[in-house]
Order: sequence, then C-alpha cells, then structure tokens
Amino acid sequence: MTREIFETTEQLGQALHKKSQDIVNVVRLVRTTKVLLEEMRSDHGCETFFCKVVEFCLDHNTDVPDMEGTYILRGGRAHRQPEHFTRDRYSRVEIFRATIDTQMPELNLKFNEKVMDLLSISATLIPRNGFLSFQANEICRSVEKYYYPMDFSEQGMIALERQLNHFMVDASSSEDMKNIETLVQLCQSLVGIGRHRIFNLVDRLIRLLVTLPVSTATAERAFSVLKITKTRPRNKMEDDFLANSLLVQIEGEIAGHYTYDDIITYFKILKKRRSPLSCSRMSDL
Repeated sequence: MTREIFETTEQLGQALHKKSQDIVNVVRLVRTTKVLLEEMRSDHGCETFFCKVVEFCLDHNTDVPDMEGTYILRGGRAHRQPEHFTRDRYSRVEIFRATIDTQMPELNLKFNEKVMDLLSISATLIPRNGFLSFQANEICRSVEKYYYPMDFSEQGMIALERQLNHFMVDASSSEDMKNIETLVQLCQSLVGIGRHRIFNLVDRLIRLLVTLPVSTATAERAFSVLKITKTRPRNKMEDDFLANSLLVQIEGEIAGHYTYDDIITYFKILKKRRSPLSCSRMSDL
C-alpha cells in the first residue's frame, strides 16, 4: 500500500524539490495526483489493489485470510464493535482508505483553491507559454481577491492591469524574454534589462508569486541543512561563518566546480601570509 501511494505521489514530490520550478507542469501534476488518489480510494481502486495483494500472496506461498470472517476491534473501540464487521471492511475502511485520507488533506492544505488560482496566474505570465490564456482583468481579479490591500491599493490595481497589457505585448516581441521558462528567470530578466522600473507592479506581483509553496524548495532545503550544520556543540558559530557553511552545503553543485587551487589563489589575494599556502597543505588539513 505504501508503495502504491508513493508511486502516485513521487513525481509531484520530485517536481516540488527542484530549485527552478516549471509552474505549468506543477499545476498539472497537483491536479493529476489528486485525481489518481481519488481513483485509488474508489471502490474500483480498492478492488484492484486487493487483487494485487492476493496475487502477491499466492506467488509467495502466503496464506490469504478469510476476508469475509469477522474482525474483532481491540482497545478502546472494542465496545463500539459494529455488526458484521468483516476483515474485508476493516482492511478497506480502517487501513486502505484511512491511509489515503491522510494524504488528501495534506495536498488540499498546501494546494488549496487560493494557491491553485495563483499558480494558474503564474503560468499565464511566463513568456515561453505564449500568453495563450493571458487575461489581465482575470489576473487583477485574483490579485484583488487573495492579496492584502497593502500589496496592491485600489489605484494600484488599475495601474497593474494597464502594466500587464503592456508587459504582454513587450514580452511577446522581446528577444530577451520570449524564451523564459520560469518565474525566477522572468524576475531576474526584468531586473537585468531594467524593465522592473517600468513594470514595477508586475515585478511586485511576480516576486509575490515566487513565494508560493512550489517555489520555496531552496528555503526548505536551507532549514534542513541548518539543523545539521548548527548543532548544540556549534551554537557559538558566528553568522558569517554559518552563512558560508550553509552556502557550500546548499549550492554543492556550484561548489563542486572549484578546486583547491582556486581556493588557495583566493586566500592569497586577500592578504599576505607568513606561511605559504599549497595544495598539499590543504589536503593534509
């Protein structure tokens, strides 16, 4: 049962742990994962699963219990034993469906209606998608519904719709932006070419969208590494040293491109030292 559930949710989990999110595919994966879990929970899904269990037992010479036999509840629920409570009902309701029901609330909590609407907005803003479902008024309606007035005032909402229309036309014809695939790249591109000053409200909207749950994998990874790096014996570690240590751990792919010689050269440039640095001394350390 655990394998069946993990196989259904694994692809979504892998997508959410990527540093740079493909919003369109994440939206699709969230929806397909919910649909597959609902199908697994249905009567047909239960029947298919238990047929696999019976086949597994027969292939491995394992006794298959009489599922129509009475199951006796234990513990505090024994006095609430329902009539004709069979092993089949216990397995389907108390184990199989109950386990799936623990997964669905997690998905619905992390990807509720608000988040899914904002993710859909994110997909329409990415130039690589061609602005096929781009509607400035719908975007403004969702922004007004889900964000605080301090983020976008009433006048700001009017200006945002105008900027969105200009942004769509500009991004469609701009060689610098037409191949952008993610919100993070779009935000970086706007700053790099200076358009964040012209489309300041669009830039603000993109920055807010980047903070959605599917875009915080790097932040979550940082907190996980922090628990390992700053332990109780290291609680006096200063902020600069801690930040540098976390950077090496989190951005391990980038750090792997640097050699000992690169590090030695950098330290030599910082200041003169009494003892010469060499690669052999570094390896001894």
